Amino acid sequence: MFTARRLIRKSRSFGSDETGALLVFALFLFVLMTMMGGFAVDLMRYERVRTALQNTLDRCTLNASALNQRLDPTGVVTDCVDKAGFSKQLSKVVVTEGINFRNVKTVGVADTNPIFMHMLGINDFDAHAAATAEQRITNIDLALVLDVSGSMSGTKIANLKTAASEFVTSILAGDIEKRISISIVPYNAQVNLGPVLRAKYNATSQHGVANVNCIEVPASTYGTAAMSRTLAMPMMAYADIANGTNQTNGTVSPTDSTYARPNFGSAFCQPSTVNVVRLPGNNAATLKSQINALQAGGNTSIMLGMKWGLTLIDPASRPMFAELAASNLIPAAFAARPFNYNDREAMKVIVLMTDGEHVSHNSITDPYKTGTAPIWQSTGDGNYSVHHPSYTGSANKYWVPHRSEWRAAPWNSGAGVQQQTWQQVWSKLRLSYVSWQFYARALGTSGGTRTTVYNNTMNTMQKTFESVANMNAQLQQSCALAKANNVVVFGIAFEAPTSGQAQISACASSAAHYFNAQGLQIQTAFRSIASNISQLKLTQ
Repeated sequence: MFTARRLIRKSRSFGSDETGALLVFALFLFVLMTMMGGFAVDLMRYERVRTALQNTLDRCTLNASALNQRLDPTGVVTDCVDKAGFSKQLSKVVVTEGINFRNVKTVGVADTNPIFMHMLGINDFDAHAAATAEQRITNIDLALVLDVSGSMSGTKIANLKTAASEFVTSILAGDIEKRISISIVPYNAQVNLGPVLRAKYNATSQHGVANVNCIEVPASTYGTAAMSRTLAMPMMAYADIANGTNQTNGTVSPTDSTYARPNFGSAFCQPSTVNVVRLPGNNAATLKSQINALQAGGNTSIMLGMKWGLTLIDPASRPMFAELAASNLIPAAFAARPFNYNDREAMKVIVLMTDGEHVSHNSITDPYKTGTAPIWQSTGDGNYSVHHPSYTGSANKYWVPHRSEWRAAPWNSGAGVQQQTWQQVWSKLRLSYVSWQFYARALGTSGGTRTTVYNNTMNTMQKTFESVANMNAQLQQSCALAKANNVVVFGIAFEAPTSGQAQISACASSAAHYFNAQGLQIQTAFRSIASNISQLKLTQ
């Protein structure tokens, strides 16, 4: 009985004891707190990984978007992310770029490998990150300076036209916002500015010959990148100074086509409506039409092409551009161009191409370009008289070549006589004929003295425009000024001789900007330049 009562009492005591319930509850709270703590740990690990991944993508994406970054943008991102230890977490790189911008987008996903979230049924807890960076140059001033000298005839100029036309298409195709301006400067012995551009400068000795608009750029202008619009600069006379004459002591008719009449095929500034400087434009069809119309002929003055190419992207030309835009001669959007050299949103590029080397040439000296000449022409038979006031062999001062005699007045066949301007003289007679018939025969008394007078007259009326050494130095002056102002200069030596190659190579911004092309390689050169331009930015 005792045992039974004790068992009953113990059973009742056990039934009223709550110690076990508290233990279970405590265990439950412990597990819950552990799970919450673990969840917090997982969250902390997630945020740490996500932040590190985001910072890495931000940094690497920004590096890849830089336009002065020459490497492949995707490769830059990949390498950068790999060095940060996230190579497996990089899931996407998207690069979009054009001639004046680069946009890089990256996406990364990192598995944070949660420890405690599995207890809540969360098996994947990935950290996502994305970054976008863009660098953009909104404006590009570009000048194509192209050799159209005589050695470019035939296949060469055909290849140039194909390559340059493709270049224009490629460059402007990437110009979504129409921010690129392209000027074309064809050159040979001279640069024919065309009437519009020539009228913007203080051109003296204007001969009035249609479509002949070459200016003899003074040597002093090569010391600055800008071209003064107030400096007096003489135009090149349109004259035959290359062809000889019959140096006989007898008369030669002024209408003789072999020895008297000018052969303007030798003129260093030819009348042209196609080989002229093209003002900045952005219409691909128009630019390609202008390129395809180019014609080969004449000698080579690379320094003149480079000088005018630099002029057309120099900020000092901005007032002129505003005038041209107001006259609807260039797009209205170009009125504020050329941009400053230090404009961070602008790029300036010159593509300089030649197949030759500098060749010196002569020109009529300034006193004999325009104005009244001491020469009269009979309006009847067309014969001439020349006034020599210093002649002492006779009281008569007018030499009449066709009669080999001196007269007191100009020759008049009965229909009148007209004093000539130098422009009129050069339009009808060559320099050698004038020097021999009008001066040497008049003032010389023997074969020797006539030759002396002839040579002196030729040397007085014509000059060497520039020596080859000076031409080389002037080219490099312009190139140095361009590069000093962050202009990117690409040089193409197209089947050029050693001297030409050396000059173009020295002018280019670097060895990587110089191309020595043969045949169809000129197309490859222009393609490479188009590709390189899309990756360039002013280094400032």
